[in-house]
Amino acid sequence: MARREETEQETGAPPPGRRPTTRLGVGMVGYAFMGAAHSQGWRTAGHVFDLPADPVLAAICGRDRTAVEAAAARHGWAAAETDWRALIARDDVHLVDICTPGESHAEIAVAALEAGKHVLCEKPLANSVAEAEAMAAAAERAAARGQVAIVGFNYRKVPALTYARGLVADGRLGALRHIRATYLQDWLVDPEAPLTWRLKRERAGSGALGDLGAHIVDLAQYLAGEPLVGVSAVSETFVRERPLPAGPAGTADRTARGAVTVDDAALFTGRLASGALASFEASRMAAGRKNALRLEINGELGSLAFDLERLNELSFHDHTEPAVTAGFRRILVTEPGHPYLEAWWPPGHGLGYEHTFVHQARDVVRTIAEGLPPEPSFADGLQVQRVLAAVEESAARNSVHTPVSFQEVP
Repeated sequence: MARREETEQETGAPPPGRRPTTRLGVGMVGYAFMGAAHSQGWRTAGHVFDLPADPVLAAICGRDRTAVEAAAARHGWAAAETDWRALIARDDVHLVDICTPGESHAEIAVAALEAGKHVLCEKPLANSVAEAEAMAAAAERAAARGQVAIVGFNYRKVPALTYARGLVADGRLGALRHIRATYLQDWLVDPEAPLTWRLKRERAGSGALGDLGAHIVDLAQYLAGEPLVGVSAVSETFVRERPLPAGPAGTADRTARGAVTVDDAALFTGRLASGALASFEASRMAAGRKNALRLEINGELGSLAFDLERLNELSFHDHTEPAVTAGFRRILVTEPGHPYLEAWWPPGHGLGYEHTFVHQARDVVRTIAEGLPPEPSFADGLQVQRVLAAVEESAARNSVHTPVSFQEVP
């Protein structure tokens, strides 16, 4: 993508109210749940933030011509493709946004980077460490050419969690002692729920571990500012056969069944590089929990707690205060001085899930246009993949403590 005009390079972002002169053509592969969420982010970011480049929804890609054209019309994409290679080859596509199942992440991302495109890829980065290593190596080569490769860990973009990272980095918690992270859903509690692609190892890589666990592993390492170095795990598949999906709405054909080849739940403990202890639970079988992501960090000087169901709030305890007045206090993260909030509503007017994708789009555009380090990078995605692999290995070996690999990207 061409750089901004010289005057804008000297002064940073365009003045408020002035449209940027550089266009960032986005091509998206995939149009289901994540495709809709990413589309919302790309459509909205330039209308909320003063960006150094203008994201343009150039083309969206899917295998079903009728369905992808309907998605293009619904979400505001200018064109539709049925072959991701054709999408990558388009001159008006500068960034390829990958929202497909994990089985295709590596092939599409590497091809896009080798074609000179920037890449945003949904999490988890890949279905295996080997694929993630190939992607990270391709990203490293592309970085030397000025390209950017970013992983879509959207929960980093929740203002309360971005703010929490700042508090930890500023030393407000002191040396870290514990991290507790859970991510619970209940959409598989019904044993007659259909066998979707998320329940097949060859397509999804893993189950609740990769779908939900990847998020909390990334958040734990992001908030702590250090990696997990070892884990001990158990996992279980509670329902081992499910009805095959049938019909346009994916309703179950109860006469035909298939094997579930991924985990329904994974629990593991871990140790951070500093020696701090961590515990994780990821499940899609927690009745009553729809999207319950919760984190708590305890340090020598204080603690932080976050609940996604109250995503505009952060709980903070300052242990240096007198005991008679100390305790957890609720911080309403809606002030203009909080991350991302300068562009949104007056204080007290909360944001929601979809805004994380707007913030993600904003950060991707700034990273590309201003030459910033990509965050989270493909190297970050690879580190998460290595943790997930260690969890699976530990669970397969009766919970034996398993080190997380830190070998160099080939």
